[in-house]
Amino acid sequence: MQHAVGAPLPPPHGPGNGPWTHQAQHPGHPGPPGPPPPIPPAPQDRPPSGPPPVPPGPQGPVPGAPLHAPVPPSRETTGHIQLPPGGPVPLPAPPAEAGTGAATLAVLLIGPAGAGKTTVAKLWAGRRRVPTAHVSLDDVREWVCSGFADPQAGWNDHSEAQYRLARRTCGFAARNFLANGISCILDDAVFPDRPVVGLGGWKRHVGPGLLPVVLLPGLEVVLERNAARSGNRRLSDEEVARIHGRMAGWYGSGLPIIDNSSFDVETTARVLDDVLARSLASPPAW
Repeated sequence: MQHAVGAPLPPPHGPGNGPWTHQAQHPGHPGPPGPPPPIPPAPQDRPPSGPPPVPPGPQGPVPGAPLHAPVPPSRETTGHIQLPPGGPVPLPAPPAEAGTGAATLAVLLIGPAGAGKTTVAKLWAGRRRVPTAHVSLDDVREWVCSGFADPQAGWNDHSEAQYRLARRTCGFAARNFLANGISCILDDAVFPDRPVVGLGGWKRHVGPGLLPVVLLPGLEVVLERNAARSGNRRLSDEEVARIHGRMAGWYGSGLPIIDNSSFDVETTARVLDDVLARSLASPPAW
């Protein structure tokens, strides 16, 4: 604050004279009041200070007994919403309308890097008429900041452990969402030649009601989309081609496969909803 030359400086900050004092100080205004009067002693009939006596039990005071009985929280109390525990997700009933409608379901969207899994899953979840969550395995895996095991630096026990931990964490999240009436779609690059760790692991973490769908465009489309990526999610062309070749093993597996090579995101999301509706009516064997 600027003051005129020769004007007295503002009073120093102190008790009752700081920047948060409600009473402003002006020239000619009386200074702050003196110290408050001493507090009179308590009347003699007031009970002595200190904790209240321990309530007596049948045989006298019970050492360590609570002084007050706990009061159950009111329904109007903020922060006391009881959430149902998550359990294995069962298969929901087929919807009575076109598409998945208002069905509460858990979806696993499978595909190679650059297939558009995350983009399609997020759009499908956001366009549904019922609450739906999107959980990306890569997002959960990257929650690890210090000590992140990047598979691009070489696959080892640390990266394998972090992938499995991320899948288990996503499974917990999906079960909790479903237990509270919120659908969930997860996306992951699950390989058909590792059924115990991949698809079998998801089935153990989520439940038998999980609906897997494979998103598998052509190799040239995947390479083009991967080239537009940045950071540790961009892979080399050789790695993309290798992953895409392994994903081809899903053909003949019985899982529904969507070739979205010529589809935009909107069309792919609509096709995904139609495929899921058919899966609800006739669940795939996996």
